Amino acid sequence: MKKIILYTLLSVLLLIMGYFGAKAYEQAILYEEVTTELVTYQGPEAQAIQQLEKLAKSILGDLYNDEMKMNLDLIKEKQVLVMQKAKINTLYFMLVLGLLLLGYFVVSLRAFTLFGSMAAMMTLFIGLMAPILMVTIHKEVEYLGDIVLSFESKGIMGSIEKLFESGDFVVAAVILLFSVITPILKILSLLFISLFMESKFAHNIVKFFKAIGKWSMVDVFVVAVFLVYLTSNKGDISRAEVEVGLYFFLSYVIVSMLVSLSADKMLHSLKS
Repeated sequence: MKKIILYTLLSVLLLIMGYFGAKAYEQAILYEEVTTELVTYQGPEAQAIQQLEKLAKSILGDLYNDEMKMNLDLIKEKQVLVMQKAKINTLYFMLVLGLLLLGYFVVSLRAFTLFGSMAAMMTLFIGLMAPILMVTIHKEVEYLGDIVLSFESKGIMGSIEKLFESGDFVVAAVILLFSVITPILKILSLLFISLFMESKFAHNIVKFFKAIGKWSMVDVFVVAVFLVYLTSNKGDISRAEVEVGLYFFLSYVIVSMLVSLSADKMLHSLKS
């Protein structure tokens, strides 16, 4: 009876994680869209119009209705609100994830490996799909102010796609292999181990991922993040903003390490 209650609780935590993860992803995409809309007001033509409207406002006073400024203020307010929601939902996701990981102390290693693997899969999926870095290249222009020259918001999958399109096949293939394919295979393997831990093949899987785990995740991902940044850094001034996808992916790295250790310990206990 106790096991049923614990497993039910862990299942509920997974569902709650899915809800907050979906919300965080939705808000992250919306933030990307709102910021893109905001950038349209910061191009050379839009800035020139704004300067003219400021001049008209200074001459006519309250007789002139500055619609562009009003729209710009509304978009900025929406941008701040959306990002706050994305961060809050991400925080809730991480808190629930933390609660699920505490299940290590109350359930069997096999159950922890199973539920931890499912949590890792969910975290990885959002980390791959959500934006991880927003880069804005801008320049101060006399009489016009701060002009945005280039704006890009990128996720891991989007960056890989762009690298393939630009002909950087080797780099794209390396990031695809170690930041997408290997993690997915690793989680599926951990799920297999939790379900069929008596199989000899399960032991070989753990040995394989322990061998490549030292360099297949964090280092390559850090290189990928800097690559995304450097490929966009083509202007005089740039501003990079970390987005929620980065937190999800890094959380996946930590969770997958814990689950791998759990699986390894589980198989060792089976041998003894």
